[in-house]
Amino acid sequence: MSQIIFMEQNAQLELAFNFVQYTNRNIFLTGKAGTGKTTFLHNLKKESPKRMTVVAPTGVAAINAGGVTINSFFQLPFGPYIPGSTTKNGVHKRFSKDKINLIRSLDLLVIDEISMVRADTLDHIDEVLRRYRNHDKPFGGVQLLMIGDLHQLSPVVKEEDWNLLKDYYPNMFFFSSRALSQTKPVSVELKHIYRQADSKFIDLLNSVRKNEIDQNVLNKLNERYIPDFHPGDE
Repeated sequence: MSQIIFMEQNAQLELAFNFVQYTNRNIFLTGKAGTGKTTFLHNLKKESPKRMTVVAPTGVAAINAGGVTINSFFQLPFGPYIPGSTTKNGVHKRFSKDKINLIRSLDLLVIDEISMVRADTLDHIDEVLRRYRNHDKPFGGVQLLMIGDLHQLSPVVKEEDWNLLKDYYPNMFFFSSRALSQTKPVSVELKHIYRQADSKFIDLLNSVRKNEIDQNVLNKLNERYIPDFHPGDE
């Protein structure tokens, strides 16, 4: 499906594309599974003249998005990031000239599966971008496109990490990032489901997604149960 046709059929996707294309606002693009978030990203990479890089919190998510992991691109150590600690101590990994030039040339940073990204990780990204770009602007002046669904996987936080970070953040979700709170990001929610046309199945998926499973939902799911079913070798 071409970008033009895709946009004409979905006002929210067109709105998101215009915010990316014609503004420097940070954007949170969200929606249920099958609403076109991944397709939007792949089309954006083809259509937008902005210099961008795509990152994700895990290797699988990075492969699906056609990018690299956050830790790999920004050379972040594993473990909690205390806001301001790197700047104060002057401790950070040395970047190659090519990586520094890439960061300095960035117009747009796309973060896929943003629901899994911790607030302190986003603030660490902010620290790196400020170091090599504009120190006075959040994320060094780079525009963020954050894509994900908060009903899906949440950040993984060890108890010892939370004990270190709870004085700095109300929770570990990305939207609690100190840097992000300075930018007033725009939220765009996609509502049209492309992947599935069966309305009954979509309703079942949404009930499970929102944890609204009543007896009627259970009965419909259990209709699919086949006792003593053994799949063939094929």
